[in-house]
Amino acid sequence: MSINIWKRILQPGFKSFQYQTSRNIQHGVKITEQCSNPASRGLVLGVYADENDRLDIGVLTPTAAKYNESYTSGKLLELLRLAGPMPRRGEVRVLYNLEPTYSAVAVCGLGSECLGYDDVEKMDISKEAIRIAAARGCQELQSLETSRIYVEDFGHAESAAEGAHMGLWVNQELRAVENRKFIPQLQLYYEPELPCDANGWRIGLAKAEAQNLARQLQETPSNHMTPTTFAQNVVQILCNSGVNVEVKVKGWAENQEMTSFLTVAKGSCEPPIFLELSYYGTDTKIPPIILIGQGNTYDSGGLCLKPIEALTDMRGDMTGAACVVAASRAIAALKLPVNIRALIPLCENMIGCNAMKPGDMIQMRNGKSIEIVKTSNEAPLVLVDALLYAEHFGPKYIVDVSTISKAVIESFGKVCSAVFTNSEDLWQRMQNASIHTGDRVWRLPLWDYYREQICSAEHVDVQNMGQGQGANSCKAAAFLREFLPCGQWIHIDALNVLKTKGNDFPYIRRGMTGRPTRTLIEFIAQSVVPRDDCTNSKPQKKTLHL
Repeated sequence: MSINIWKRILQPGFKSFQYQTSRNIQHGVKITEQCSNPASRGLVLGVYADENDRLDIGVLTPTAAKYNESYTSGKLLELLRLAGPMPRRGEVRVLYNLEPTYSAVAVCGLGSECLGYDDVEKMDISKEAIRIAAARGCQELQSLETSRIYVEDFGHAESAAEGAHMGLWVNQELRAVENRKFIPQLQLYYEPELPCDANGWRIGLAKAEAQNLARQLQETPSNHMTPTTFAQNVVQILCNSGVNVEVKVKGWAENQEMTSFLTVAKGSCEPPIFLELSYYGTDTKIPPIILIGQGNTYDSGGLCLKPIEALTDMRGDMTGAACVVAASRAIAALKLPVNIRALIPLCENMIGCNAMKPGDMIQMRNGKSIEIVKTSNEAPLVLVDALLYAEHFGPKYIVDVSTISKAVIESFGKVCSAVFTNSEDLWQRMQNASIHTGDRVWRLPLWDYYREQICSAEHVDVQNMGQGQGANSCKAAAFLREFLPCGQWIHIDALNVLKTKGNDFPYIRRGMTGRPTRTLIEFIAQSVVPRDDCTNSKPQKKTLHL
């Protein structure tokens, strides 16, 4: 989303956001820092070069060119060219002691100056190049234990902030302090004579921090993140954020006749929790956007036990809940003028004396009956009660995020989330949001063919697996649609993108990814002011203001 749109929707109170942008350092002034070790400062700058021409001498970004001329007398570019071919996208050259203010300067490759939207890749390549450059530059300086890193905006500060902050995040909360990676402070660098997008930096920071929060929730071991402790953490995380948290217990769910949700939970000794988050950024009479996040804090598969390879990562089966909590906090921090109601059913799917069994039948509050064919396919069972409950709020539209079917791994690998929707408008906005964030999505069909497969049994209305081979993600979406109260709805299956080996995105290290949190935030923001269609974007020069 362009910064002009964000300026229209941000309120003055946004200036009080806890992260502040630093102004340019006055060169030549003696710097002192209260630190046990000598202070070290690093700078991340960019360079454009044709990746198909290894003899291209490169063009510095305007900020880098200004720094090169004013503070190093051309030394930066001279040494960069002596160091070999210009860095490609994702490559970094680190130069030392060019001038007194910065002990190290990381120059990052951005590729060609004319990158822009790629209709085949369905991605804004220039913004993705900026994220990669900011992340790789910061990671190189982090390995030197640089105490403070200043990052230029590369022509799009939002993307630079996203890449830098996500690239430095490490899952190390449970490591001994002496064994943890050093985490430097990050600030925006700019030259007073050049345009500076401080608001874009803050927006990108809010999105990156949200995705990092989702990653932290996903990574927490399941014995430290039961439904109860998840709820306690959410109360603490959202305290004073502007998001109200209501914690509903098992008795409340029973009164609401949430039979499907409670059936999944009854195999565990951990009591189920239903979280209800609310944020009001505009007139309370305006219908809220409903966000639903699947919250299985651990999924063993129940009596249909999952293989050991799958069990290892099942602490991340609450990815939908993590994304919804993180997105809600970011929406409140950005003070978006929307109303949000987030519904998060939390439980464990375990083997126990009361566990659900294949062949069990559940009677739902809307009169339909469900047969449990496979207990390891519990995600749709957890979500349907939240869908039915959403009807109480007269929603503007409903978005649910879950990790349902491994079929999306076989279809897409790690590249994009699967999306199902009954609304062309919601799909176009979701696709535009993913183009902007670089976290891609792809639409799959909601055909009646799949409905017939899950409704084909004569003795019950719906089965949680259905007939026929394959297409389990499509059948799961058809299952959910059977319990959709009314109106527009979009379903995101993020099972395939919940984890990475560290080679899918240079700015996301090995482990849980937090996807698609930033895309969800951008999607909600577009409900306030629609973004220009990305397919009309034209390649930009140097400053890359897209």
